[in-house]
Amino acid sequence: MRMLVTGSSGHLGEALVRTLQGTGHEVIGLDVVEGPYTHRVGSIADRAFVRRCIAGVATVFHPATLHKPHVATHTRQDFLDVNLTGTLNLLEEAVSTGVESFVYTSTTSVFGDALTPKSSDPAVWVTEDMAAVPKNIYGVTKAAAEDLCQLFQRNQGLSTMVLRTSRFFPEEDDDRTARARYTDDNLKANEYLYRRVDIEDVVSAHLLAARRAPMLGFRRYIISATTPFAQEDLAGLRVHAPLVVRRRVPGYEAVYAQHGWTMAQGIDRVYVNQRAREELGWAPRHDFAALMTRLQAGGDIRSALAREVGSKGYHAEVFGDGPYPVES
Repeated sequence: MRMLVTGSSGHLGEALVRTLQGTGHEVIGLDVVEGPYTHRVGSIADRAFVRRCIAGVATVFHPATLHKPHVATHTRQDFLDVNLTGTLNLLEEAVSTGVESFVYTSTTSVFGDALTPKSSDPAVWVTEDMAAVPKNIYGVTKAAAEDLCQLFQRNQGLSTMVLRTSRFFPEEDDDRTARARYTDDNLKANEYLYRRVDIEDVVSAHLLAARRAPMLGFRRYIISATTPFAQEDLAGLRVHAPLVVRRRVPGYEAVYAQHGWTMAQGIDRVYVNQRAREELGWAPRHDFAALMTRLQAGGDIRSALAREVGSKGYHAEVFGDGPYPVES
């Protein structure tokens, strides 16, 4: 079975190609940037290029995108060209060539301003039922592309799935305050409680989505590590998260003390992956408790696949005041 992976020089694209090739699938990786897992170099905004790449393909995985780190370095038109026109090109060519499953990689960033509670409110319990309130051109174009996928499933019969992934990038956080307060591994470990996922689990979700799309029809799923929290924890998480974590993951403090780490004092949101687990049969392996067990045994917070893919950055140039510039 031939499969197409967009953005194959990026984190998730490479991870998908690596995994699919490792299980014997014929894969075409495409990207605007050359790379060891990219077979064809070109832009998804180029309809003719997309047409040549997609011929004979049964499944399309579409992680290629301009990301949040590009908001301060690219124009809004760039985002429209890549995230919307590029997705439209892929969808139209997928219908023309008879693609069986189309899996679109979206982001929890589409929730935008809905993720920021007032200071007196409990943490936000984030499920697929929450309305998207994008706060920048990245979120707007990702949400609109999701709707394009739904449109093509409903009107053209293309089996599509949308996976809203939480953070899995290995690069440093763009928040200068967070970088000053925590080491990078400490910050990422904290995030596994509520807003991070390992790339190995993201890949497994994509493979299940491709398999289940023809049977389930259009779906949107949150893809994030399984949180140990319940809704009754939300008020406590805002004011004293360490107490809640101690109750839900006994023994974490010893691991943190061993590494000299600090737990976040407050947590403002919790991504909930229950629907993906129930409907896709997804079983993510890398949650906070699993990380504590691995660290206690001298392991790494990253899966083997995450370590193989490594860090790529988002720009060709290096910035002196952070991993990338942030829009003011």
